[in-house]
Amino acid sequence: MAKSSADDAELRRACAQAVAASGARGEEVSFSIRVAKGRGIFEKLGRLAKPRVLALTVKQSTKGEAAKAFLRVLKYSSGAVLEPAKLYKLKHLTKVEVISNDPSGCTFVLGFDNLRSQSVAPPQWTMRNIDDRNRLLFSILTMCKEILSYLPKVVGIDFVELALWAKENTVTLDNQSSTQDGQEKSVTTQTERKVTVTVENDLVSQAKDEEEDMEALLDTYVMGIGEADAFSERLKQELVALEAANVYQLLQSEPLIDEGLDAASATVDDMDEWLRIFNMKLRHMREDIASIESRNNGLEMQSVNNKGLVEELEKLLDRLRIPQEFAASLTGGSFEESRMLKNVEACEWLTGAIRSLEVPNLDPCYVNMRAVREKRAELEKLKTTFVRRASEFLRNYFSSLVDFMISDKSYFSQRGQLKRPDHADLRYKCRTYARLLQHLKAREFANELRASTKAPKNPAVWLEGSNSGGQNGSSADTSTVSDAYSKMLTIFIPLLVDESSFFAHFMCFEVPALVPAGAPNAKSRSGGNDPDDDLNLMDPDGNDLKPDDTSAELGTLNDALQELLDGIQEDFYAVVDWAYKIDPLRCISMHGITERYLSGQKADAAGFVRRLLHDLESRISTQFSRFIDEACHQIERNERNVRQTGILAYIPRFAVLASRMEQYIQGQSRDLIDKAYTKLVSTMFTTLDKIAHSDPKTADIVLIENYAAFQNSLYDLANVVPTLAKFYHEASESYEQACTRHISSLIYLQFERLFQFSRKVDELTYTIAAEEIPFQLGLSKTDLRRVIKSSLSGIDKSIGAMYRRLQKTLTSDELFPSLWDKCKKEFLDKYESFVQMVTRIYGNEPIMSVADMKDVLANF
Repeated sequence: MAKSSADDAELRRACAQAVAASGARGEEVSFSIRVAKGRGIFEKLGRLAKPRVLALTVKQSTKGEAAKAFLRVLKYSSGAVLEPAKLYKLKHLTKVEVISNDPSGCTFVLGFDNLRSQSVAPPQWTMRNIDDRNRLLFSILTMCKEILSYLPKVVGIDFVELALWAKENTVTLDNQSSTQDGQEKSVTTQTERKVTVTVENDLVSQAKDEEEDMEALLDTYVMGIGEADAFSERLKQELVALEAANVYQLLQSEPLIDEGLDAASATVDDMDEWLRIFNMKLRHMREDIASIESRNNGLEMQSVNNKGLVEELEKLLDRLRIPQEFAASLTGGSFEESRMLKNVEACEWLTGAIRSLEVPNLDPCYVNMRAVREKRAELEKLKTTFVRRASEFLRNYFSSLVDFMISDKSYFSQRGQLKRPDHADLRYKCRTYARLLQHLKAREFANELRASTKAPKNPAVWLEGSNSGGQNGSSADTSTVSDAYSKMLTIFIPLLVDESSFFAHFMCFEVPALVPAGAPNAKSRSGGNDPDDDLNLMDPDGNDLKPDDTSAELGTLNDALQELLDGIQEDFYAVVDWAYKIDPLRCISMHGITERYLSGQKADAAGFVRRLLHDLESRISTQFSRFIDEACHQIERNERNVRQTGILAYIPRFAVLASRMEQYIQGQSRDLIDKAYTKLVSTMFTTLDKIAHSDPKTADIVLIENYAAFQNSLYDLANVVPTLAKFYHEASESYEQACTRHISSLIYLQFERLFQFSRKVDELTYTIAAEEIPFQLGLSKTDLRRVIKSSLSGIDKSIGAMYRRLQKTLTSDELFPSLWDKCKKEFLDKYESFVQMVTRIYGNEPIMSVADMKDVLANF
């Protein structure tokens, strides 16, 4: 027998060093052997494991516990040094199975019970020969018997064969002792020999027991070992008889079964009845629970609604509540100088409270509530009372103040000398009561302004339809809008200027007087042509003053006027908004009116009026820009419509819109209108281009018809409006380009081979000589005759087809004659070029002359 690696002392010493290096203390290597190969988890990965070394180790406990046995798997590292790879506890070993698929019998599997619940395959090893396999298995069984006192199940190996091999090859388990002077001593104990004999006896006894059982079974049937077939047949017959006896026994016990089934059926019926009762009770309980939940949900929702209602009512009550300090000031408070701040605060609160109960600031559902109506009436009554008291106090107060100043001569003379009165005290008192005067004056002036510019109940409709901004205007006359705005400026602007002048003189500001309307020097300066320019400054001699001659107090005066008149502009803004709602195009005329007043407004003393006019002009421009943006948006909505053909709706309607806009131009509104034209027409052309190119087949037709309609509708206006003339020429150029593209496509569609041949010849003339072209592939004289015959043999029919195709594609009959003339001219030009090419390249090849082609076209 060849020497096995189990007897290799160097291998056992290397294994001991690897185990000690892994940190395992007290483990002794009892057995070690090399294996040829192993498979486990690596088999799933599609590759074999490298050769391994299996070692059996024993760990003796120092606390009197039982010893522990392990199976260690060691592998070779990159430096050919053994290192631990896997550890198995032999107490979990339950089965040793030799693989029957391996004809050599050297492959076996170790089954561990702690791997059953895992997805890890049991370890499988292949030994180098049968002797190595037997050595390893016998050593494992010996260790299990010695340390664990049990033997695992052995499958796939003959016990007798293993026992006989053990007798012939007695393996001693060498325990490594201490090494002295480099020599290794192996000691074989008597106990180990006894263990070997015991294992052999156990294996032999297991084999003998099985053999004795088989002989006893055969003796029962009086058969020998060689009568296996008869023995098998006898067993089958007895199995059939046994099954028949079991069936007979079941039939004999039928009454008992019936009684049991009856009792079970009665029990089941009782249980079914109980379940029905329980189900009914549960259904009632579910209905009660659902009802309770529904009521709870309703109560919860009601609670949330009540909470929200209480919060809203509390907010409303805060608006309806009148603070005591304000109520005292408004109803019976004093107007002394020390209390003026409180009076002004009360007045501002009253104004805000009244506005908060109006629709824009209050939810419409609260407007008609009784409490709101009563509170609004109470606030109006409170306002009336306060205004009456304040007006009466101010009239009496300033009258007495002026009377006192006039009666006190010390204000005018000093030691018999006249002096200019000192109005510092009067000015201080006016500043003190200015805020109160502002509230009272704004209220009276606002009422007067609203009364003179009351909007009609049924405003005129300025556009019809909803497709675009340039629609037919309404038939209603909206000139009253511009008249109302002009009347407002004509009446109230001079009044505001007079108010500013009076305030300046009354408060003794060092500023010159304003020129009254129709003053002689104003007329002589302007030649009487500017009746609105009545706001220039004058010195006491009636001469105009330059801005540099004004007093240093001019800024202070304008600040005081702003404080006094602030709030009136809201009523002017309301008139502008009212006019925009009735007819947005009237913004043009209002813008011109405002510009005319601004050009005549040169008085620095009326700074508030100048700012008011600038704000009005800005607001009018904003409103008109809003109208233009909405019109552009309406034009862009046409792009969403699918497959639009013919003339788009906004093209002719823009002409109507432009005509109306030109009618309303006054003063210097040309820039405003030109900007609107630019934005509208740019949007129209962009949208037209997008709509046309949504369907490439009809793109040029849509462009031709719409650009032609644009030119026809704006012909008269383009002659007088430069901006529209620019867009008219742009539309004309786009029209010509679309006509050229469409006509060329028609000609090439009908005579594609003819002109494609001509194009190929023209391209070759740049690369080769003209006399070599007839010898090129596809360009010979034969090819030319074939192309001419196919294209010009039925020229009347081809021209007629092109005529009908052009007539069919157009939706406007008015454009057809001009387009057909363009088409004939374009075709003649191309055909003439073709004839010249044939004459130059192919000589005297027969071809229809240009004159004959012109006669053919004249028939259409």
